[in-house]
Amino acid sequence: MNILITGASSGIGYATCLELSKNNINRIFAISRNLRKLESLQEECHKQNRNKIEVLSFDLSHPDWDQLAEFLKDIQSIDLLINNAGLLYNKPFLETGKKDWEELLNVNLVGPAILIRQLFPFLKAAEQAHVVNISSMGGFQGSKKFPGLAAYSSSKAALACLTECLVEELEPEGISVNCLCLGAVATEMLANAFPGYKAPLTADEMGKFLADFGTGGHRFFNGQIIPVALSNPG
Repeated sequence: MNILITGASSGIGYATCLELSKNNINRIFAISRNLRKLESLQEECHKQNRNKIEVLSFDLSHPDWDQLAEFLKDIQSIDLLINNAGLLYNKPFLETGKKDWEELLNVNLVGPAILIRQLFPFLKAAEQAHVVNISSMGGFQGSKKFPGLAAYSSSKAALACLTECLVEELEPEGISVNCLCLGAVATEMLANAFPGYKAPLTADEMGKFLADFGTGGHRFFNGQIIPVALSNPG
């Protein structure tokens, strides 16, 4: 499978890349803003004698689409796209300015949307492509909400809605789109939002689940917003 993962330099994205690299049929393209951490990911794969992961320093909020096209020039199709990159600000609503909203929406909603559009020819060329959007329980309708995360949760809720909308247009092209709303996972992002909170799942555990769902979940689901949580911080 040809697989592209955003936000691959740390946390769940990093762990998912490592899990997918266990299978020698997978060719993995990992993108993130942090090239140094991406190179660490490559080195870890090398040490464990796993498939080489191809990496690209790429900023979804200021994308260079020509650069991405050059990165993917050797392939004709993408079987799996995981939109994992995310940005989180923990700031009271009354202190959240227009710039904060714009930055969160650019990374958490607009970036994934335009990336899917740019990669559409690759996805359509696959036998059965799967797009997995990574949202949050904070963006899952009816879930418990938390102070300071209004902008973040709203942007992730919009990503879930985008998923449902895209199914109507992409399903006829043989492309499945699902959204996973993740609960508490031990990552740097969670630690920044909830200092001192101990998550019930590690990034490695969630990475294994995400790798399995990404490669096979589209055989059972399409257009679904799926909560993936043992608990939420409260």
